[in-house]
Parts: sequence; C-alpha cells; structure tokens
Amino acid sequence: MLFENGINMTLIIIVLLILGVLLFARHRRAALAGNDIAVNHSQEHTLSALIQYVKDQLHDMSHSRLSDYGLNEEEYRRRIAKRTELRQALKGCISGDVMDKRYVKDFIAGLLHKGYGLNETNINQIIPFDQEERLTTGEQFDILLYRYISEYGRDGLSMLIDTYDLAAPKLIETDGDSLSYAITDHDIQQIFRQEYRPLTFEEKLDIVTQKVYQHYKGFSVIDEIRDQRVDGVSGGVSGVLEDSGQLTPRYMPNPKDEVVEPPAKGWESVWLFYKGKSIHLSFLSFGSVRELKRVCQNIYKYNHPGQLSEANGYKVNEMKDGSRIVVVRPPFAESWAFFVRKFDVQNATLEQLIRGDQSAMVIEMLVYLMKGARITSITGAQGSGKTTLLMALVKHIYASYTLRVQEMASELHLREIYSRRNILSFRETENVSGQQGLDVQKKTDGTVNILGEVATDEVAAWMIQMAQVASLFTIFTHHAKTFRDLIYSLRNSLLKTGVFQNEVIAEEQVVSVINFDIHLKRDAEGQRYIERITECVPVADLSEEEDHNQRYTFIARNIIEYHDGVYVAVHPLSTKNKIEMQEQMTTQDRVSFERFVHTYWGQAV
Repeated sequence: MLFENGINMTLIIIVLLILGVLLFARHRRAALAGNDIAVNHSQEHTLSALIQYVKDQLHDMSHSRLSDYGLNEEEYRRRIAKRTELRQALKGCISGDVMDKRYVKDFIAGLLHKGYGLNETNINQIIPFDQEERLTTGEQFDILLYRYISEYGRDGLSMLIDTYDLAAPKLIETDGDSLSYAITDHDIQQIFRQEYRPLTFEEKLDIVTQKVYQHYKGFSVIDEIRDQRVDGVSGGVSGVLEDSGQLTPRYMPNPKDEVVEPPAKGWESVWLFYKGKSIHLSFLSFGSVRELKRVCQNIYKYNHPGQLSEANGYKVNEMKDGSRIVVVRPPFAESWAFFVRKFDVQNATLEQLIRGDQSAMVIEMLVYLMKGARITSITGAQGSGKTTLLMALVKHIYASYTLRVQEMASELHLREIYSRRNILSFRETENVSGQQGLDVQKKTDGTVNILGEVATDEVAAWMIQMAQVASLFTIFTHHAKTFRDLIYSLRNSLLKTGVFQNEVIAEEQVVSVINFDIHLKRDAEGQRYIERITECVPVADLSEEEDHNQRYTFIARNIIEYHDGVYVAVHPLSTKNKIEMQEQMTTQDRVSFERFVHTYWGQAV
C-alpha cells in the first residue's frame, strides 16, 4: 500500500513539473511572438544588466523557431517578415547605416520600457538624472550632445563646439608649455552647469537606449560622434600601453613628493578631427582595452573586406555613408587603433572650400583648368582637403565627358554627387592591384581619368603613361610638399619600375605630362587654403632668351599665391597652355577665359 502511494505521489509530482514547464514555455513564447512583452519588475537596474537583457531578447527574437508557436499562416508570415527586418537592421547598423541604427534603437527602447520595465523612477538608477552632482563627465556630455542633436541634427556637435569655442588652442599642464587642442572634463562640466535642465522620461529613455546600443551594437563612446558632420574621429592613438609596465619620465616619482597626474591609458584615447584640427576629447574613455578592441573589430566590416588578423595587421575600407576606415592592430601597430575619415559631400563646392580675399580669382582659375582639360595634380599633407577639393572640381568638367576613377579605398563617391553622369569607379582589392585596375580602366572608354591617390611606384608610372595616350586628361592627388618634390617623385617611380633607365629622359617624360599643380595647406590653427597654383613649363617650350643657362628640364611658375589671407596673381600663364586650354573649351567659355586672363594678368590670349 505504501509502495503504491509512493508511486502515485511520484506521478503527481512529475505531472505537476511537466505542467509547470509547459506553462512557462507557453508564457515565454507568447511574450516573444506577441505584440506586447511581459514586464519583469524584479530586474537589476544597472547599465550592464540592461545590455545583457537586450542581447538575450534580440538573440531570441532573431533566432527562435516560429513554427513552434502555433501561429496562423497570416501571423506566421508577418512574424517572419518582422524577424527578417530585425536581422537585416542588426547587420546593417554596424556599417554606418543611420536608418538601420534608428530601427534597432527604437526596438531596444521598446524592450527597455515594456519588457524591462523602465519607468520614471527606476531609470534614475541607470543614470542619476535626478542628481546632477552624481553625473559623470561622460554622462553630462551624453546629455548635452543629445540635446544639441535633437535641435541641430548632424550639426549638433559642431554647434556645441562652436558655441563654446571648444576648438580653440589651450595650454594643458601635462603638455608642457605648448598650446594644444583638447576638450577637457572642466570644459564639459562648466557647459553642463550652464545648460542643465530637467529631462522628460522620453528624453531619459532615449539617452539610456543610446548607451545600451553603443555598447551592444554601436561603436562605444564615439558612436554618436561618428554620425555627426565632422572631419573624422580616431581612437587608440595615445596613452600608456596596457602591457608596457612603464611610466613616462614626467610621471615618475619625484623627491619633493609632489602630486602628479597619472598617465593616460591607451583606452582613454578619443580624438576628433574637426575643421582641420586634431582635438583630444580627454573626458571620454572606452573604459577598457577590450572595448576599444571590440570597436576596432567591428567598425571596418562593411561589405566583408576580409579578416583583421595578426598576419594581416591593418584594413582599409569604407562605411555605408562613405566614411573611410583604417584599422590597425598588434603586432603591426603598437596598439589597437582606428581612424574614421569623413568627407563632407554637402559642402564639396569651390565656393564653400575656397575663402579669403580674391578667392573668386582662384575659383575661376580652377574652373578653367577643368574646362581646359589640363592634367592637374592636387598636393598637400594629410587632412589638407585634397579629396574634398577633387570632389568639387569634378562639377566643372564638361558633363559630356566620361569619367573613370581609381582609388585605394572608395572615398570620392562621385556617382552619389553627380548621379546623371557617366562615371565608373574602381578600387584595389586583395586580388586586384591598383595597376591591374588601371589596365582595365583604359579599356572602358574613359575621357577623364581620376586617381584618388598616387601612392605607389607602379600606379605613378602607369599614371604618367596613361596621361600621355589613354585619356583626354587626368586629375590625381599626391602627398608631395613642393612642386619639385612632385616631379622628382614621379620621375623616380618611372626609374624604379624600369619604364626608363635614364634619369633625364624619365624626368622629361614627367614634365611633358604634368600641366598644373594645386597645392593645399593647413596651418597650425586648422585653416585650409590653396598655398599656390603652379604651372609646369618644360624647358623645351621656352624661348632662347628664357632658356639661357637653364640647367633644369622644367620651370615651376606660380600662377597664383596665397599671402596673409589674400590670393595674388603672380606669373602669367604660358602661351602654350593658354592656346591648348582654349582649344578644349566651348565658344562661350573661350570668351570668358580671355576676359579672365586679361583682367588678372593683363594678357591677351
């Protein structure tokens, strides 16, 4: 009897357990499949708990088997479509797609509010919105940036920086006696005190949602900054290395036992490139090497460019919005680091780029170089604005011409700017070199060849040959500091690649190809300007009087120079270039060009 009672009790317990499991599974499936998400009021109210909750929920929603839910056909199809949309957004949001990012953030906000149960009270446990004095500098910045973005959109960060003159040079104690560009904790705290006001629950939820998103799918503390209209942002490029075990001399203990500031860590490294200035956002930190590494491993992934590894220690790619991405890692680099370079397509016009007295003269000169089909180089240091100027110049090439573009990484995106023109771009890949790309390019009926950057000997040599026979004219960028450096660099490329063996003949070939050089400069305060426009005049084209005792193969004549904020007309154009430019122009442009030359140089064409 006792034995039978024991069996019955065991069966009852088993049945109850099975019923409990079934009820739990049904409740969970209903939560996942239904429009509403069950609220759990027993959750821990910390940012890390929110992040883990969102990860778990989105994983379940994007990987669960809907066939187990007993849905009717219409509901099943709706759920499949919704899950597919979510999966695509989760993949696209890390590629610079703002719409996918917005979709994922809206989804997260719904999870936090309806599922996690965030409300007016407990949201302050995540970030102490109700206690101003407890907010960290980073949290204060998040609130400030959120408010400025809400009002000014992609210009929010620019407005914040310009309103409080944060891009001005300042003396930082740890930087010695020299001025540097930095936005410090003190700057943010002071601005926050001036602008603080209570936030609504919706605003708090938006800010918390962004915090969760940037540590889950986004790019940590630079996530919102990257979306702003700035020149670029980088990370991992300063601070003491994690495993170095060393202190720099200024941080070593001193005999007076003075209190010294500890060295910055490698993950406390966020730099903003803004209006030509590299500004240290010293109040921001990735928090750990692990978080910096996560950003580096994700930010370059658009269009599957291959794996960043110890064997392949760098990647150059672009994001969906056209930003150029460079990522490096050890052992190739001393630390994990990334560089995001943005190109302001909206402001890629000559009128926007060229300012100062007599800027109209410079703009007209550049326009006529394009209409006159001159082979033109754009030189200057990194960050001087070469790519943006090249974008703007394309507008003034006759629309009937076909354009072929070769780049190391896609940066120009000319078809997005000039969508109705015949433009095709090529880029280097792991399997197709720049020279191979140029070989193909010459078979694609291109009238104008554009090289994003002449960075290798092979491409430089090919460019010289191509400019001689394969197209009407060529535009390219180069990092040469002077015009003479440009000529010699291209000459040496011809020699290194074996195209020519004689130095003089190689130089003569380069000189016969290059017509003009536009040299850009960025001063210590970040101002960009055209330092000079130089015409290359081969010695063979000079008269006997001009060629007297000439030892060089060319003369570099500055047509226009920049002096103390004023553009000045210097030497007149050579007769040969004037005639050849007119031959390429329409009748109307030819007349305007004659008037232009006479106005500034007093010449008759």
